[in-house]
Amino acid sequence: MRMFLVGLALWVATVVITYLTGNANLIPTIVLLGSFLVPATFVVWAFEHRHSGEVTGELVFRTFAVGGVLGVLGASLLETYLLHPSPWLFVGVGLIEEAVKLGALALLTRHLVHKSTRDGLVLGASVGFGFAAFESAGYALMATLTEDGLSLMDLVTTELLRGFLAPFGHGLWTAILGGVLFSRSVREHFLLTGRLLWAYLGVSLLHALWDSMNSIAAVITLVLTDQPWQEQAFEAGYMPQPTPVQVQLFTVFTWLGLALISVVGLLWLLSLVRASRREFAPVRGYPLRTDARWWPGGR
Repeated sequence: MRMFLVGLALWVATVVITYLTGNANLIPTIVLLGSFLVPATFVVWAFEHRHSGEVTGELVFRTFAVGGVLGVLGASLLETYLLHPSPWLFVGVGLIEEAVKLGALALLTRHLVHKSTRDGLVLGASVGFGFAAFESAGYALMATLTEDGLSLMDLVTTELLRGFLAPFGHGLWTAILGGVLFSRSVREHFLLTGRLLWAYLGVSLLHALWDSMNSIAAVITLVLTDQPWQEQAFEAGYMPQPTPVQVQLFTVFTWLGLALISVVGLLWLLSLVRASRREFAPVRGYPLRTDARWWPGGR
């Protein structure tokens, strides 16, 4: 909490000073502080809940920084050459980005001797939040560049929104994959199981639904508020303006959809956390005596 509050105070101070002075040299500071504050805070919190002593601060930093960069680069490369505009675009984005994050996690943690569900959750979250931080920095920078020059308002709005949603996106999804991956792996190698495959497909579906929620909300809104004049404008090649009611419904459906996806992900994560506790829970029972005097004919 101290780390978050100090970082937030520095970010707010930088925004205010940039607004007062108009010093564009401070914009990279705003981008970096705003993009990394929430992800880094959650990674530090997750690090405090690790199980194995092998999960060191150095390893967490490596998975956060190197894993995040590898994920962003891999996703960018694959999405550029494999994806094209289509109704299934967001499904492809979800499959690719979750695959590259899972691959980065496995690559950076392959030498761990002890693998537990709890450590998989921590390291998976680290890779996911690293991916989210670098991705948010890119979105924030692009929001700053407008036709009218640099926009501080667009930058701040983008970082506030992505910072608020960060705990329910990449970090959550990759934590789930990390927990499932580590739960069935052994000392020498990772195991590719059917459970991991289903987890990967499920997380990719949550990712795809998250990215496409604006489109889904727009379709639901249009279906519920059928306006003939809007259909006529579409057919004539014009983009009609939405009505105030449509704007309100679109906003409500968008946030309800994101909330539902977040609840599903959090419940999934909670089930893995409970499973990780059972891995190290003391076994209740009676000791089994194996010395000779307890056996027939023994002394």
